[in-house]
Amino acid sequence: MYRTLKLEIKNAIATVELHRPEARNAMSAQLMREMIACASRLSAMRGVDVVIMRGSGKCFSAGADLKDASRWGKGERPFDEQRDIAALGYRMARAWEEIPQITIAAIEGYAIGGGLALVAALDWRILAQDAFVSLPEIALGIPLTWGTLPRLVNLVGPARAKRLSILCERIPAAEALAMGLADYVAAPGKALSAARALAKQVLALPRSSVRMTKESINAYASIGAHAASHMAHDQVQLASASLEAKAAREAFAARRTKARAPSTASAASPARAPARGRR
Repeated sequence: MYRTLKLEIKNAIATVELHRPEARNAMSAQLMREMIACASRLSAMRGVDVVIMRGSGKCFSAGADLKDASRWGKGERPFDEQRDIAALGYRMARAWEEIPQITIAAIEGYAIGGGLALVAALDWRILAQDAFVSLPEIALGIPLTWGTLPRLVNLVGPARAKRLSILCERIPAAEALAMGLADYVAAPGKALSAARALAKQVLALPRSSVRMTKESINAYASIGAHAASHMAHDQVQLASASLEAKAAREAFAARRTKARAPSTASAASPARAPARGRR
């Protein structure tokens, strides 16, 4: 049914896996459309009470897919189609925020940009101890959208939301936990196990009371959120077409190409080559 996702349902727990390991689970337009459809499908399942979301491979998600021509090379498309594509991330995050089941993110490696924007819309976030999160959008010349800013303010407060979204810092798991961006930290490789244990705690509680409480808290927390975010996709359209945004994306792509290319020194003297750090 899905090309970029895997869905498994067992004992009232659904596990949704972002499945583009070759692209570090980057969010293409197709993946986002499938995520919207999956949220709608799960919302209607009375036999599912908890949804765990994870990424395949070594990370949760590298964020929006900068190589997806259907998202970035859209100047020739009709304007209404451009707006529809630009709004996919907002619609996806909101669809997952609104499903009645409790939602838990199990994050290994990293959740960057759109990956963090997505998990901010879920109920709880579990990070592996060696994982990190970051929001590099402004460094790429575009504002942070997808309705994420109000969610960040709710989670960490205005000052830290500005720090996360403007400074584009890499936040390790322990610091994410301390600031309220993460809810739990697990041993490396054990985020999914921790999420399953948390899901079992939820399943032991009365379903209707859990769902009504989630709905009430979300209703209060999101007061004004739509007003602050409903035109965000138009901001992306405007900002991403600017010369500074195009230059930032090109510089980012050049840095990645340079980082991946083996240097002459390392090729000639592999024993003395510096160890690669995690990007």
